Amino acid sequence: MPYEEKLPAATGNLQADFYQHMLENSAKFKEDYHKKKNIIHAEEMPWENSPQGRIKHLVNEEMDTMECCMDMYMQYLDKGERSGKHRHMAEEVFFVLEGKGYDLHWDPSFSLEDKFIWDWAPEPKKYEWEEGDFVYIPPYTTHQHFNADPAHPARFITGTSRLVKALGFDWWEQVENAPGYKEKK
Repeated sequence: MPYEEKLPAATGNLQADFYQHMLENSAKFKEDYHKKKNIIHAEEMPWENSPQGRIKHLVNEEMDTMECCMDMYMQYLDKGERSGKHRHMAEEVFFVLEGKGYDLHWDPSFSLEDKFIWDWAPEPKKYEWEEGDFVYIPPYTTHQHFNADPAHPARFITGTSRLVKALGFDWWEQVENAPGYKEKK
């Protein structure tokens, strides 16, 4: 019998205005969008001493900008310094503005049973970088940045996508804090 589900599908009396709300929310978004910043001047970009290290936010979800999909920050690593070690479901890319160093990446592996079961490579892969290089970090790869120059700082711009978060994978984990990071109480 085709369409046997037609009787259960027609049951229930709950009513909703979800579609109407979507239209209203979209109209409000379009109106508010043009009030957001499309230029962020250097003095409007906040600094943060974070578990990942010293960063300057270029664009962030909390900065009320027209950018809806990307977060970007500039990371500073002083002479011989290292970042924190973290992982997240979004891919990460960074462009090295100055300095030289290397990354350690612990690749993930997983299985799916009743839930995701994650594991990371016991030994990291090492990737050396220098000024002008572009580095790609795959999703959920545990990674850490190192300034290999004992005499000069390193600086790079990092970008990640917010879209993965909207898909239900707002998974950020700080595995190890940057040296000297003091947690706010």
